[in-house]
Amino acid sequence: MTHRPALSLSKLFLCAAILLLSAATRAQDWFKTETSAGVSNIRLAVADFKAVSAVDPQSAPLKRTFDTTLYNDLANAGVFDVVSKSLLPQTTPGAPAEINLQQWSNAPASAAMIAFGALGSSGGRLTVSGYLFDAKNAQYPQVLAKQYSEDATEDMARQIAHRFADEIIFRLGGGVPGIAETKIVYVKVAGGNKEIWAMDYDGANQHEITHLGTLSISPRIAPDNSRVAFSSMGRDGFQIRMYSILLNRMVNFPSGGGTNLSPAWSPNGHDIAYSSSRSGDPEIYIADANGGVPRRVTSFRGPDVSPVFNPKTGSQIAWISGRTGLPQLYIMDADGSAVTRLTDGGYATSPSWSPNGQFLAFAWDRKYGPGAPGGQDIYVMEVATKRWIQLTHDIGRCDFPSWSPDGRHVVFANSPDGRASSMRIVSMLADGTGRRTLAGPGADMPNWSWK
Repeated sequence: MTHRPALSLSKLFLCAAILLLSAATRAQDWFKTETSAGVSNIRLAVADFKAVSAVDPQSAPLKRTFDTTLYNDLANAGVFDVVSKSLLPQTTPGAPAEINLQQWSNAPASAAMIAFGALGSSGGRLTVSGYLFDAKNAQYPQVLAKQYSEDATEDMARQIAHRFADEIIFRLGGGVPGIAETKIVYVKVAGGNKEIWAMDYDGANQHEITHLGTLSISPRIAPDNSRVAFSSMGRDGFQIRMYSILLNRMVNFPSGGGTNLSPAWSPNGHDIAYSSSRSGDPEIYIADANGGVPRRVTSFRGPDVSPVFNPKTGSQIAWISGRTGLPQLYIMDADGSAVTRLTDGGYATSPSWSPNGQFLAFAWDRKYGPGAPGGQDIYVMEVATKRWIQLTHDIGRCDFPSWSPDGRHVVFANSPDGRASSMRIVSMLADGTGRRTLAGPGADMPNWSWK
């Protein structure tokens, strides 16, 4: 194998296993630094909210939903060290006048920040007052105060918790918007068919979008969340199809000749790139968002598939090409020029570009072939330097990574035993830690919304 390791310094330590481990640790540290935007974790206490309308029977279950959702959103954000609830003071402050900062800043909680507030329901309305306080600033502790009023439903309790969590994450996470209100579209096996489904970022609210009774794959949600493009089997083979989230129905997208697969939106939503075999060999094409004026941007013997635009600039495309044999990861300008190969061996699939345009996540079997060790895992490569890091290890077949819009998380498909029927959707932090199963079995090909 001729691939250079993620850090060139690791060449100096190939003879000693213990130093190899040290080099791997430094690679992980490098990647954490590169993807954290310089934000160190803040020790955050998340108090259960105070009930203010105990006479309403809806209040207790809605409060449980809200408290659980808010805690999980902040614990999974990747920017906080959330204090275990077992270490929190027994008091339940509902308003600024009710909180004793010293109780929360002292051991065992030792919190730097505190999220707290009050919740109640009355007359079919859910009202929430949320606060974020700096536990170390006794003179001016209030950082954030928000008021919410919505229908008293479990879904709205979750949505209010998501909104408040995103406000906290934005305020304390370096000005990067949170992802608690984002969605994930994916493929699910349903009665022998494959339909397009959607869920909240945390796996809640799973629901079917399409009801086509066929094989639908590779969903990609538009940058404005208005439509989902995907490929579906019909009378003319696999063609690009379009579903309008706003209209709750399919909308027209013209069929092209040959097999048409793996659509990908440009960041401005004006164009869609996809793979088409209309010329006889699968090549990358770009059309407008309605399927008009398709233009071919690759021309080389061997399949070209799985395009994805650089979401920062829209001026580059990453894709997978078999022009040299086994599929490898490439990038090019959106007009087909400046072609650069990024991987130097193995079997690469399914690229996804990070929101800042600096990294590519992809699936890679680095030692592909009969009897070869290892398997298909998720990797991330820094585009400018071609340094890479392996995010998954020994959890079975991994594929179809997709970045969250904050760049701190990656969702992917995983089959622990290698069988398609066992595929599930897993989320993790962008350094490979904090894995959580969101959906499955039978869930595949996830795509995270742009916002």
